[in-house]
Amino acid sequence: MEPQWVQYAIWWHVYPLGFTGADTTGTDRGLTHRLPRLEKWLDHAVRLGASGLALGPIFTSSTHGYDTIDHRRIDPRLGDDKDFDDLVAAAHARGLRVLLDGVFNHVGRDFPAFQRALRYGPNAPEADWFRFSWGAPEARYDTFEGHPGLVTLDHANPAVADYVTDVMGHWLARGVDGWRLDAAYAVPAEFWATVLPRVRQAHPEAYLVGEVIHGDYGAIVAESGLDSVTQYELWKAIWSSLSDRNLFELAWAFERHNAYLDVFTPQTFVGNHDVTRLASRLTDERHLGHALVVLLTTGGTPSIYYGDEYAFRGVKEERAGGDDAIRPAYPDDPAQLPEDGSATFRLHQDLIGLRRRHPWLHRARTRVVDLANEHLVYESADGDDRLIVALNLSDSELTHRSLDSATVIGRSEPADNGNAIPANGWLIAEPG
Repeated sequence: MEPQWVQYAIWWHVYPLGFTGADTTGTDRGLTHRLPRLEKWLDHAVRLGASGLALGPIFTSSTHGYDTIDHRRIDPRLGDDKDFDDLVAAAHARGLRVLLDGVFNHVGRDFPAFQRALRYGPNAPEADWFRFSWGAPEARYDTFEGHPGLVTLDHANPAVADYVTDVMGHWLARGVDGWRLDAAYAVPAEFWATVLPRVRQAHPEAYLVGEVIHGDYGAIVAESGLDSVTQYELWKAIWSSLSDRNLFELAWAFERHNAYLDVFTPQTFVGNHDVTRLASRLTDERHLGHALVVLLTTGGTPSIYYGDEYAFRGVKEERAGGDDAIRPAYPDDPAQLPEDGSATFRLHQDLIGLRRRHPWLHRARTRVVDLANEHLVYESADGDDRLIVALNLSDSELTHRSLDSATVIGRSEPADNGNAIPANGWLIAEPG
């Protein structure tokens, strides 16, 4: 179902409020033109090799962006409509698609319709947009995962479906190329099945991907009509198998990933705005390249979270402000990024370049050729196209018969023995 252009998409994922240094506590919500700072980084995304800019929340909210107040207004901490239009135009001029982050499972407490319902009770015009229990001493309402500032919408109400359809269409008409639908797993599939066909009727080239953390991904896609969902299973298997030196976990995840590819192409990642940075998660930083190799040689629509291309560190904590470390401000200019991350940036460039030279990897299935705790050789293939990938977590150089006549097209470092897999290294080859 996905638009044809998506098979070439590689996203650079940015959390705009953090990236531009905006206050996310709600203390300062004055108008400040910060989006032009992000515009200055578009050439960096192009140099990285990305073909799209995936934006976190940009709409008016109370604090961190996911407590939306107005879905039709750019958050004043980021700027205004002109700043947004300029950013989209500048991205498109460089060949970069633009993906927006839409929070339609819940809204912030300051959402005007919710405030009217609190003030006027069940007779308020939009009171039935929310799931209230009316009574003394105060009305109770459903929230997202127990957060009192995140008010769940009533997705059984046709007016809510009309509202979401209208908002999505509004920004697609303004030039964006698709939507990431936040907390899509918490929204009934039948709601999306009502909304998304109406959106696609007006915007058939829009890419619609849902945030889904757990569950039956294939069934969710089939029942909702989404193009794709986020592949958290593969994300977890990548860092966990590398940290535990247990590549059997990754091999098992490949089997499940192949099954999903029979239904849809997952949105894949090794970092995002909600999880501890890969460089902080891995027990051995020498294996960061292994994670990136897996991301860019398996089927999926990959995204690179800003800062990961420079091996930024950051630990997510379950507390107020616990996301700040993984959502940092970027400097005004790429030249101000730390020099010690430049090797990681070049590695991203090399592997993204390899991915773009082999666009069939978007839909490739992965077959395990050889497996042990500390090494894995797998083949990524689509039809007659194929690559051999070897990961080595051991302290010894390894050889494998599948590489004897292969042509090496990428590896972590030179090996002493021809096509050997370096110690704690990786290798990518074309079969002979």
